[in-house]
Amino acid sequence: MSLIEEAARQALRERQGAGARYDAPAAPHRELDWARRGTAYFARALNNLTDKDLDTPSRLPGLSRRHVIAHVGYQARMLSDIVAWARAGNSGPLPRIADVPAELVAAGATLPARALRHLFQHSEVHLNVEWRDMTDPQWDAVVSDSAGRRITVGATPAIRARCVWINAIDLGKGGRLADIPPDFVAWLRDAGAAIPASGRNRLW
Repeated sequence: MSLIEEAARQALRERQGAGARYDAPAAPHRELDWARRGTAYFARALNNLTDKDLDTPSRLPGLSRRHVIAHVGYQARMLSDIVAWARAGNSGPLPRIADVPAELVAAGATLPARALRHLFQHSEVHLNVEWRDMTDPQWDAVVSDSAGRRITVGATPAIRARCVWINAIDLGKGGRLADIPPDFVAWLRDAGAAIPASGRNRLW
């Protein structure tokens, strides 16, 4: 970040006051931007669906749009748990598996339409708050789950970005692979996690 950009950011913080939250300087800003833009993209797609539309099939075989929305909401909760665990300085493993169980998604898909929309809205706000409360050193933390899987906290924004962008397309409401930021697509390919063709069962 240049001195001019840093000065502009500092001036903005002074105008917004002490109560505003900001990402730590060492936070993965590019990945957070991908995740937040993807969240906004998913939110627009969801807002374009009527309550009746939620009951119709998604682009994933055998799964309704309700399943996709429930997965996205519960994934945010899961990532919030990981980030909060690291932020609290816990040394032991996270007392859960770092995954979104299919049975949880199935149960979430039965929620009333309003509750399902609130699940997405509240969970994404919670995750964003957890990210913004992270200090520089905490972004380097590694959390183990109850199955022994290790997750670097700094990787959670990219994990979230992949989920929201692709599942927004899976809602089948006009989302396109071409809408995904090109630098994020390039990053996925470089990481060996290229976006698969639409239609596969891939609730990330």
